[in-house]
Amino acid sequence: MAPGIAPKPAVPITAAQPKKPGHMLVLGTGFVGRYVSERLLAQGWQVPGTCTSAAKKMELGMNASIFDATRSNLANLHAMQDATHLLISVPPIPGVGDPLLSSHADLQRTLTDGNLQWLCYLSSTGVYGDCGGAWVDEDRVVNPNKESSKLRYAAEEGWLDLVDDLDLSAFVRRLGGIYGPGRSALDTIAKRKSLSRTQKLRESKQYTARIHVADIYQAILASMGVRSARKIYNVVDDDPAPRAEVFAFAQSLIEKRYPDLATDSAGPDSQDRIIAGEKRVSNARLKEELGVRLVHPSYRSGLQSILDSWLAESTTSSKM
Repeated sequence: MAPGIAPKPAVPITAAQPKKPGHMLVLGTGFVGRYVSERLLAQGWQVPGTCTSAAKKMELGMNASIFDATRSNLANLHAMQDATHLLISVPPIPGVGDPLLSSHADLQRTLTDGNLQWLCYLSSTGVYGDCGGAWVDEDRVVNPNKESSKLRYAAEEGWLDLVDDLDLSAFVRRLGGIYGPGRSALDTIAKRKSLSRTQKLRESKQYTARIHVADIYQAILASMGVRSARKIYNVVDDDPAPRAEVFAFAQSLIEKRYPDLATDSAGPDSQDRIIAGEKRVSNARLKEELGVRLVHPSYRSGLQSILDSWLAESTTSSKM
């Protein structure tokens, strides 16, 4: 489906019994994949994952296979055969697209022959493109204006089309900007890191969709007890505040608790750089259909929890 065309209708959701611990394969154990894996393991799930290097495998401390989707043979990924659940957290590659979908026939055969019941692809709210600051929901016609967002949308459609003939639940999660412990405005300020070029470009946005990783996890869990196909959910918090506002709040938190870490140069330069926003993303479907209650409905709660975890860690360390 080309951008600018309304999405295909989803199959209606039907209630199902809550899932007992299963076997989830996590393709891509980055920030989100690792967070989800660790918590499912604690619940008794079998959770193998994939990573791209031996060093990353050692760092993960979990059952992970070294798998480069652009080079590795899918048939060698034996965990795919055993998995009841599949979480795809592998970003598309410029000039290639989704590297797993490039082996469509092999992938479909593997999914058909295995034990898969549930599939979730992690995408981005960037697929909506510039909407002039309007509120957008999942029925909004997509219009990605960046190459990365176009590839994301193509991957969404590719995964949903792949499972059309399979008897399993398939979901797409369109994530806002992801943050959490170790990856937040607080961490940027505390580490005195310079903003990347992409981060600086975001400074000019009036509205920015974001989501705490803990809420991504519960959004994933919430769909495991339902049956549906081609269902798309925005996973964002309630407050599409500009990046400059978020950094200002993070700066104030650090100044109160850790004044020696405070700096004036880590965050966006000025509120004066803000221009008309692209979009405000609605999470109403996530709440109404899946019953998700956000742990962190605003960046304020999310950043405060991260700062509180720093204090807890420092208190624990001082007692050792």
